[in-house]
Formats: sequence, structure tokens, C-alpha cells
Amino acid sequence: MIEARDLTKHFPLRRGLFARVEGAVRAVDGVSFTIDSGRTLGVVGESGCGKSTTAKLILKLEEPTGGEIRFDGQPLAGLGAEELRRYRRSVQAVFQDPFASLNPRMRVGQIVAEPLVTNEILDGAKVRKRVAQLLDLVGLPTCSPTSSPAASASASPSPGRWRSPRGWWCWTSRCRRSTCRSARRS
Repeated sequence: MIEARDLTKHFPLRRGLFARVEGAVRAVDGVSFTIDSGRTLGVVGESGCGKSTTAKLILKLEEPTGGEIRFDGQPLAGLGAEELRRYRRSVQAVFQDPFASLNPRMRVGQIVAEPLVTNEILDGAKVRKRVAQLLDLVGLPTCSPTSSPAASASASPSPGRWRSPRGWWCWTSRCRRSTCRSARRS
């Protein structure tokens, strides 16, 4: 269970040659909520209201200015390295602009494999097999692991068919990309 009590995050406004503090941007101010184990919380609001900052505070990507975050009854501020690893395996956030969260230099297969490599002890073959299973589960073609996130984002709603920004089409069983394992060799 995650509890946030009176969560606050203020960013200092600095001005002038010596960057002296002349105020603060109140990104998050007095937010409280509880998320029970196995549950999901959706945060909705206007642009600039602190949704992403709140998520970053919960993920411990930012430190709060005030308030407290507790995980299974323990304050996050007091977690040791092993407990923090366990915590980070238990939480995730989906930001409103997922492309800002994806590294354009990484391929889809690398992005999908990253949590498997980080959180599980699997050899390379098992990771590749699991990535293929996950891509198949969401209807992306077998050549997706070698594609960029932008190419996979243009996937059509029909499973196994997708169009990249470069204009080629890909089907799970018949791919025209020469780099795809399911491509026909003529």
C-alpha cells in the first residue's frame, strides 16, 4: 500500500546574475491519497496542475518539499537500498505523453526487455522469448523488436498490421522488411 499525506513540491524561482531565489512555483500542494496493493490510481487534471510532478514524487524521481510518502507503512525517506529496489519494482507510472518516457535511441525490443532484465534473472534467450510473447499479446508483429518506438506507435488497431513513418507495411506472417525474421525470402 502507498500512502501520500500532505505531499508538497515547490520549485524555486531564480532570477538575476547570481540566481537568487525570488519565489516558488507551487507544483504540488497538500495532496493526499492511498493506493491499496494491486489497485490503480488515475490522476486527471488540467495542464500544469501537478499530475506528472506527483507521479515523479511517488516514483522517487523528485524529492518532496513537504509531506510524507509511505510504502507498506514505512516512510520512503527511511528505506534502505534493498527496500527501495523492492519498492521500485512495485510501482509504475504512465505519463500523459508516453513518447517523452521512451528513449528514441532504443528499439522496441530493448524497451520491453528493460524491466525483465532489471527485475528478473533471465538469460538472453528467455528475455527474447518473453519479449516476443508480450509483443504478440498486444498484436504487434514479430519485426517490432527491431523497430523504433515511433514506428510501433503508428500501429493500426487490427492485430499484426502496422505502418511505420517510413511507409512500409508489416504483417506478422508476411513482412516486407528485410530485417524482419518473418520476412519472405525470395
